[in-house]
Amino acid sequence: MAAYSMTDVEVLDADAFARYREVAGPAVARYGGRFLVRGAEPVVAEDEWPSGQRVNVIEFPSMEQLKAWYDSPEYAPARAIARKALRRRLLFVDGVD
Repeated sequence: MAAYSMTDVEVLDADAFARYREVAGPAVARYGGRFLVRGAEPVVAEDEWPSGQRVNVIEFPSMEQLKAWYDSPEYAPARAIARKALRRRLLFVDGVD
């Protein structure tokens, strides 16, 4: 069953964020992930959304693959960059059959 990484993100450092994307993209692909939504500004239908926040959704073949990507040595440098370059909320959810 597919699993999804969903992130709302605010960029704090544009240069570091560019480096994050360079490192993170290949790591996502290596673990079978593909971006369904990348850096989108959402249309707010209900409640409020902080100005400047973007949304990402990445699909993985399974929760195991998603977790393997997140904990992988390939993604570790991107995680280190993200701690300084981004303010984000990251969620992992299972899809449905």
